[in-house]
Amino acid sequence: MIAIVDYGMGNVLSVRHAFEKLGEKVIVTDDQITLREADIIVLPGVGSFQAAMKEIYDRDLYHILIELADKKPFLGICLGMQLLFSEGTEGEATKGLNLIPGTVRKIDTDFILPHVGWNQLTIAHNQPAFTPFEQAFVYFVHTYQAKTDDQYIVAKSSYGEDITAIVRKGHIFGIQFHPEKSAEIGSDIIQTFLNEVKQ
Repeated sequence: MIAIVDYGMGNVLSVRHAFEKLGEKVIVTDDQITLREADIIVLPGVGSFQAAMKEIYDRDLYHILIELADKKPFLGICLGMQLLFSEGTEGEATKGLNLIPGTVRKIDTDFILPHVGWNQLTIAHNQPAFTPFEQAFVYFVHTYQAKTDDQYIVAKSSYGEDITAIVRKGHIFGIQFHPEKSAEIGSDIIQTFLNEVKQ
């Protein structure tokens, strides 16, 4: 069973549909017992880093998310990916879940922000499972992005500077773009994540 974490800021219905389309059993919940029973945890999100972390603390989800990420496959999507990192700089500096080292900061570009629309992926050489998505177009909506060490970067895009698009640290994954809005490519990327964590 896949548990999508409901903390009041997620695009939960479209993410749920994306996994159900692949035949997965999905529940949307903020209940700690239910989260512990799940096989895979998905953390979606739309909005600001600071507001999201406040919701996570207010709903008493911070410690359970840290605990589950240590034990279970874990996927952050869009803002959910950004929350995986050590700190966000939107508004005042805010501590993240610190599951992957790095800082979330505003995209450094002269292009219009937010970065909205279809953009191509470049896959890291050491990520064979994701090489079919080299130069694939996926759908982004964001103003901030994660800056992290190359060892965690599965895929990048470009929008005036390199954009961290997919990250991985062991069984913890993050996707900056919206796979649930990226047509069949997005569905295939979700399936690749599932294949990787179910091995």
